[in-house]
Amino acid sequence: MGWERRKRGGLYYTTSRREGGRIVRNYIGRGEGAEAIAQLDALDQAERAEEAAAWRAERERQEAKDREFKAYCELVDATTAAVLTLAGYHRHDRGQWRRRRRAKSEAKAQV
Repeated sequence: MGWERRKRGGLYYTTSRREGGRIVRNYIGRGEGAEAIAQLDALDQAERAEEAAAWRAERERQEAKDREFKAYCELVDATTAAVLTLAGYHRHDRGQWRRRRRAKSEAKAQV
């Protein structure tokens, strides 16, 4: 969107939009009507920029929450693994937590 100086003289207001894979330009014209449309386009562009900034801020806020939650989950997982390991459990094939089997000599000693 913008004003363009043509060979015949004067400024003409044009807009561009994408249709499919190509850019299509609309020649609005010149004079008061074109100036009014240019002002409306500028307001519309400012609104879109404001909305985009609001979406970016919300996305960043959500990503910060996600990072906090991920750090919390990692802390809980590490604490759980430490407690279960100290209690005599192990992770079978990187899956379930299972109690370690006692050796035969330990089993006989307790009987």
